[in-house]
Amino acid sequence: MSTVKNEEQNILENTKNYFKGVKTEWNKITWPDRQQILVQTVAVFFVVFVFTVIVYLMDIVFKYSLDLITNR
Repeated sequence: MSTVKNEEQNILENTKNYFKGVKTEWNKITWPDRQQILVQTVAVFFVVFVFTVIVYLMDIVFKYSLDLITNR
């Protein structure tokens, strides 16, 4: 019976220590400011736009090439 209590206490203690560690690590995080978020968001949109254009142009080239090969 006492081993069951010890196991329950260990589980509770481990859980408590885990959340203390999470809180400690959470406080070490340096969050970006509004300007950094804005700049990075614009950069992501720009990169997505560029890759979209590249894929679109590749699609046109492949379609044109396939049309030439199949004599359409």
